Amino acid sequence: MDTLKLIITILQLLCGLAIILVVLFQSGKSAGLSGAIGGVADSFLAKNKAKTMDAKLARATKWIGALFLILTLVLLILG
Repeated sequence: MDTLKLIITILQLLCGLAIILVVLFQSGKSAGLSGAIGGVADSFLAKNKAKTMDAKLARATKWIGALFLILTLVLLILG
């Protein structure tokens, strides 16, 4: 039982580090005047948004976050 908790804790640690890295690799949202000017290009290119690296990183953030939550609940149950 203790080895199972240790393995899940290590997996949770790796998921935490992975989610930090994925969030740091995402580009920030434009703000201010430069965001207003660049907004036209964003809407023009929005149809290819699913293929961009930011979309893939956002999808990875959701999946890794869900896995982190599941591992946390499993650790709580094993507690």
